Amino acid sequence: MANPMIAQGTLNRLRSHVTIPGFTNLNISPSYMGKSFVKVTFEGDFDKLIDTATGAVTSPEPYVQATVEVGVLRTQALSGAWMAQAQNISDVGNVSVFPDSSVYPEIDLVNCIIKHIDPGAFDGTDPVVKLTLGGIMYVNNGLWSL
Repeated sequence: MANPMIAQGTLNRLRSHVTIPGFTNLNISPSYMGKSFVKVTFEGDFDKLIDTATGAVTSPEPYVQATVEVGVLRTQALSGAWMAQAQNISDVGNVSVFPDSSVYPEIDLVNCIIKHIDPGAFDGTDPVVKLTLGGIMYVNNGLWSL
């Protein structure tokens, strides 16, 4: 078979950002992030495969929990704004995470909270405050029309 020469695409790290529509003062663009930018992790299964006597049945989940980790620069006021938000109310509502690729979809989360804020060591060697958000992503939307 001949080489299909499929274009591999390009990653644009400056495309990654996090928006919080209910608190736009907390939006995080690349200029406010550390080198690790942003990471999304889904917790739990999107679907269950439940054993039966002769096989298995599927049981799709209507949602999964997600964790968003962002390194916010301690050297800028935005990190302090996140700390102030946590001190006021840690529920932040909807959050959208935009990836480093134009062909991969944004990840929209609901019912988001501030799970952790780790300001790190104040030793002059790491400028990042590790911000961890938790939320819900709806999956298996086709279940609602069955």
